[in-house]
Amino acid sequence: MTEITIKVPNIGEFKNVEVIEVLVKIGQSVKKNDPLITIESDKSSVEIPSSHEGKIKLLSVKVGDKVSEGSNIVQIEIEEQSKEKKETKLEEINDKALPKKKFLETIVIEDLIEKNITKKITASPKVRKFARELGLDINQVSGSQRKGRIIETDIKKFISGQLKTGSEIKKDQTDKIKNEFSHSDFGEIETKDIQRVKKIASSYLLKSWTTIPHVTNHDEADITEMEKFRSSLTEVYSGEKKKITHLAFIVKALVASLKKFPTFNSSIDDINNGKITMKKYFHIGIAVDTPHGLMVPKIRDANNKNISHISEELKILSEQCRNLKIDKKEFFGGSMTITSLGGIGGSFFTPIINYPEVAILGIGRSQKKQVFVNGQFETRVMLPLSLSYDHRIIDGAEASKFNNELKENLGKNFAYKLAI
Repeated sequence: MTEITIKVPNIGEFKNVEVIEVLVKIGQSVKKNDPLITIESDKSSVEIPSSHEGKIKLLSVKVGDKVSEGSNIVQIEIEEQSKEKKETKLEEINDKALPKKKFLETIVIEDLIEKNITKKITASPKVRKFARELGLDINQVSGSQRKGRIIETDIKKFISGQLKTGSEIKKDQTDKIKNEFSHSDFGEIETKDIQRVKKIASSYLLKSWTTIPHVTNHDEADITEMEKFRSSLTEVYSGEKKKITHLAFIVKALVASLKKFPTFNSSIDDINNGKITMKKYFHIGIAVDTPHGLMVPKIRDANNKNISHISEELKILSEQCRNLKIDKKEFFGGSMTITSLGGIGGSFFTPIINYPEVAILGIGRSQKKQVFVNGQFETRVMLPLSLSYDHRIIDGAEASKFNNELKENLGKNFAYKLAI
């Protein structure tokens, strides 16, 4: 056995450059020209190959180290094959009386093995960095470009395939755990049927959660003036106080916001075709809690209805849902959905988008808070907002702008315009 230290050769302008990949480990056997490490400068990346065949005994570098010409990379053990062994091998071949053609093929194959003709991984520094950020060994990826060059799309496809495989494995493991014991093994149980409405809703929720990349923006709207105005409303003839839910005001404010940010009033039917459907109508979905499960009927053409009309329609739709007397079609064709926990309690949450819509607005219970306004603290009525959106077409900046517009529409003076 002979030990040899392999060093960084003369690689031109590559001086004091970073090691971005260590492609071998201690105990691993390598052949001549097998890549040992990858180094990267500002301009390109280079793989340093092994100059000998043997077994890795010592690693002298790690990812992040800086190396130059002459820096130690690895120490390997090599076994020199004696002339006698080679001659013995040829004698064994001759003894088997191989035909001349077969004998020549054997010599050629051995020659190819000795020269170690292997597929070399080629990728730009940007693609290699992308793979490292994802924690991916780029050597596992097959390139789709000329001579097997790897691009970002190849890495994304590889990751997607791994995720699918992982999901299948996870599902199998879950099934095994689920079936290993029965609930009745631990005590008394009772089995009930899942309500029909919840069964129907579950498939839509699952599709939404697994296909849409959800992001939720949390904020608060100052609705002090809106609440004062709402509580001051009275009937024209009787003078009695009008009972209009604050949800009617939110519907009108949401419509005004959708007009300014039409992307929120859209749907993606197929992300691969690169197109979205922009809706010119304003049908606002309202999540209604019923004894049968959650239902989401639509306030049709909310842009053409005043607050009183919307408030009355909310009552009618809620009653129809609770009595299961609503047409199935009323659950489809929405622009955006509002789900409110205000009557139950709680502040912020993460509502799931009502597929195929691209956003949903969650409303919490309003509270009086001390807010710093114009240089002093004031008691204001604050409404928690939880806006979940489809990150494929809506980014964080646009979502924040949408929330700001919605807060403005719920704030000072806007409520007076909505009532007309």
